[in-house]
This record gives sequence, structure tokens and C-alpha cells, in this order.
Amino acid sequence: MSVSPGKFLRDVRAEAERVTWPTRRATLITTGAVLAMAGLASVFFFAVDQLIGLGVRQLFGLGG
Repeated sequence: MSVSPGKFLRDVRAEAERVTWPTRRATLITTGAVLAMAGLASVFFFAVDQLIGLGVRQLFGLGG
């Protein structure tokens, strides 16, 4: 079973026309939400890292 490159490209174009693309506003809102969650996650993991580091320093008496 072989498919010609021309038919493949026509099928790809037809499929792309059926896609429901997001609006600019929806894309911006989603991007903002992703950036906000990434920022919150980075702050959370920084705080957890600092607490664990403090605990390890206290446990082993490594300066402070």
C-alpha cells in the first residue's frame, strides 16, 4: 500500500482546515496561566530547597 506525496499533502491540508484553532485571547490567557504556575512552582521549590538546606546544615553543624 503506497500513498503519493501529493495525496498526503492534500490530506494534511484538509485535516489542518478542520482544526479549531484557539483565538489570540485564549492563547494569551493560557500562556499567562502557564507562566504564573511556573513562577509559583519555582518559588515553592526554592523555599523547600532552602528549608531542606537549613535542616541539613543544622543537623550536621555546617556553619550557618
